[in-house]
Amino acid sequence: MESINRTAKPLLRSLAGERLQVPPVWLMRQAGRYLPEYRAARAKAGDFLQLCYTPELAAEITLQPVRRFGFDGAIMFADILLIAHALGSEVWFADGEGPRLSPISGLGDIGRLKHPDDIHETLSPVYRTLQLAGPELPPSAALIGFAGAPWTVATYMIAGRGVPNQSPALRFLSEEPSAFARLMDLLTEATSRYLARQAEAGAEVLMIFDSWAGSLPEGSFERWAVDPVRRIVRSIKSRHPRLPVIAYPRGAGERYAGFASSTGADCVGLDETVDSSWAAALQRDGCVQGNLAPRHLVDGGDRLVAETRRIVRAFAGGPHIFNLGHGITPDADPANVELMLQEIRGGSS
Repeated sequence: MESINRTAKPLLRSLAGERLQVPPVWLMRQAGRYLPEYRAARAKAGDFLQLCYTPELAAEITLQPVRRFGFDGAIMFADILLIAHALGSEVWFADGEGPRLSPISGLGDIGRLKHPDDIHETLSPVYRTLQLAGPELPPSAALIGFAGAPWTVATYMIAGRGVPNQSPALRFLSEEPSAFARLMDLLTEATSRYLARQAEAGAEVLMIFDSWAGSLPEGSFERWAVDPVRRIVRSIKSRHPRLPVIAYPRGAGERYAGFASSTGADCVGLDETVDSSWAAALQRDGCVQGNLAPRHLVDGGDRLVAETRRIVRAFAGGPHIFNLGHGITPDADPANVELMLQEIRGGSS
């Protein structure tokens, strides 16, 4: 393990393998619809995609939850499907329906996508968002960049929307294996370059979201969830060897074991279904992140306090970043976020 700078930001210390008495905390989707200040900024942009591509507004939204709650990490405001858009897919967001894309149906559609070298002009506002947000953070907070894992982005590109069981992508994998492999190679290379540019723009931590990893059958998980992330991490580390990477293979179940060591990630993010007493053993491979169920920030009360306390105690023996098991939901109560932080920090927040 590399030498730990004990004056470093708490999030970076945990990612370097240090066990802290009070774990650093941030929340997936912390810059979002549960905050009234987000909704005000969102109204200024109109279209969601335009909001992502307006650096001044995106940087403001990135900073909002850190100003309100004092989180230890600020994740840039963007969307995992921006890379699909940069590659040439048509992407739009329908109110109340989620993202929509022009679906990929075969090798011809893949052949019309851009080369990974050509994505940066479209994505330049994302890099500018990081450049604007970083200097405005308090000294204790780390700036987090991110991308979707190739499998998860591919599922949206193939289906043209989010599908819970990912049957269109699984069918495409089965019926068009060569075309699917080509799409995954393209996404892996583009994502590697996208994340490297985020690091150059000021990201201090990078996170790879594989939100649909759990939909892959056992025989495909290594090939399409582990291998692409391994290649991306290797590419990042070749350029930025000290930059920490968090990998989040949601729904991996027992396949969480060894995921960090297999991919080279510095930390593995856990979803809320993972038993914390079992997952504490994963700290032998490094830091773990998670895994409060988002519903507790809706319901609040004694159950929120008890679950927060349980997770902090379960992971107290090793490096831990407190987070949710999935993104915070629009109906979460900011007062419950405050209550959670008071429990984590011993009433000091």
